[in-house]
Amino acid sequence: MNVRKKIALFLSATALTAGLTAAGLPAAVAAPAKAAKPAAECGVRSDGRLYCGNRAGAKGYADRSYRSATRGTLVGTFSWFQCWGHGDPHPGGNDIWYWTQLDNGAWGNVPAVDVNTGQDPAPGLREC
Repeated sequence: MNVRKKIALFLSATALTAGLTAAGLPAAVAAPAKAAKPAAECGVRSDGRLYCGNRAGAKGYADRSYRSATRGTLVGTFSWFQCWGHGDPHPGGNDIWYWTQLDNGAWGNVPAVDVNTGQDPAPGLREC
């Protein structure tokens, strides 16, 4: 994607967010934001997985991109993640995505903006 298209996409997203916020919708609906603080427990355990809080309803994608197919969601607010990888940038300000088994049993990539880590990638979690 060239720079002009990226800028246009960014401006469109900003305008949409402003419109949704002005319409009185909650900020979480308008634009998901990284949690200010990580969950009380967020770290890699002895099994090598990251256990951490996440945004309820976070979507898991086939690839590390919002343009790929949605495979399912994380209904709850605490999940485990097998590994991380680089992908498309997301509203969290980086390009880190976490691989996990979603609540429907399918596997998917969740953008780091939806995982309540203190930093991305989460220290101690392997790259995949």
